[in-house]
Amino acid sequence: MTSTFNVCPHSSLTLVPSKHSSETGFSWSTAQKRAAAVTPQGKAPSNPSVPDNTSFPAPLVLPEDDLALDPNYPAQCFRSWIRLKERNPVTKEKRTIYVAEPPSVDPSAGAIRQWSETSGKANSTAHEPQIQEVIDYLAAFYHGIIVRKLPARLVYTRWDTGRLPSKFDGKKHGHIGLNIGTECVRIRTRVSKDLFDRQLNLDDLLDAAISLLPDDAYALLLLVSHDIYENEEDDFACGRAYGGSRVAVVSTARYNPAIDASQNINRDHSWPASHCSAYVQSCCTGDVNPPMKRQKRISTENHIALSDNGPIYAALAAHQALPSPMLSLSPNASSGLWLARICRTASHELGHCFGIDHCVYYACAMQGTASLVEDARQPPYICPVDLVKVLYACGTTKESRNQALRSFCERYKDVHHFSAFAAWLRSS
Repeated sequence: MTSTFNVCPHSSLTLVPSKHSSETGFSWSTAQKRAAAVTPQGKAPSNPSVPDNTSFPAPLVLPEDDLALDPNYPAQCFRSWIRLKERNPVTKEKRTIYVAEPPSVDPSAGAIRQWSETSGKANSTAHEPQIQEVIDYLAAFYHGIIVRKLPARLVYTRWDTGRLPSKFDGKKHGHIGLNIGTECVRIRTRVSKDLFDRQLNLDDLLDAAISLLPDDAYALLLLVSHDIYENEEDDFACGRAYGGSRVAVVSTARYNPAIDASQNINRDHSWPASHCSAYVQSCCTGDVNPPMKRQKRISTENHIALSDNGPIYAALAAHQALPSPMLSLSPNASSGLWLARICRTASHELGHCFGIDHCVYYACAMQGTASLVEDARQPPYICPVDLVKVLYACGTTKESRNQALRSFCERYKDVHHFSAFAAWLRSS
């Protein structure tokens, strides 16, 4: 049975850089350079072959995107990655990724728990992503690498048993402690500029993660429920990695769908509908809300027909086959969307631990992002250039990795992001 929704029909897709990209000075790599980028020699074969744009579209480069702000960001080809001195190779002794769940709060410091709450979050029907769900995704994304939960119990507490900083005590900055079992690490905090009472300092959390790194760890990911910041100029941060130190921190706070409206997140044009031509054009002209038309939900028959046109079309059909994400999401769909956002950022930040730099070759999970709006547009897949790096590091095959990712995504058939990714994988 079909339903109708006032949503954008996404009737055509933009698979090359937007018209804004030329205004920024961004120049998309030629097919010859992209073919050379996947080879260990850094040279293209005599008859180079690259995937067509329906499999791997180009970076969109919309206004205020990361590549629009830094259009000359250097490309990292496979050859450059292999020769990177700072890259940590995976070894028999160090081939485990540990994931640390968000720290709990000591009962004597209960106010810290409130810092992660917002009025929108209080009304949320979604549950925060479970650590095992994130672990399962990362085990598929980095297939061939062991991924497990860090056994250590982490607890936020008072720093030196002093008074907890408060938003209302007139002090912009303050400190709390993070008890990691072997020591208590000082964490700077500050008053948030918008949605949350206080934020935790990202650099201090990364330092704590370094202290937590087990002897057999290749890398460690620390998840936190609180909003974070890196420096005084930042409004907030969502995650960061110290690639050389093999640690990463990702905050779940800003990814909660309950606060999407206050952050101008357009769910209907999240990936793969981020390539919608009407949306791309509206972003370039400054009208970020393209005209909405009454559109029938795509049927199963149309889904199958569209999937014959390439992976991006199969992904879009799966996205449209579900109820519009602009409507009120079910608890399962809302929780799944929250999980999908965390998984994409976690896989990106851990990519830096593998020595993978930001991608400029294609729309790719390893692209840099300059905002949450751009973050929502990024795909979950990695492009051919970054795929060869991951396969080399993890010692696996494309087929095995794709199957593992498909198996994970198919658990979440009512989640737009995972349903679309599963369809993309089936067609790629």
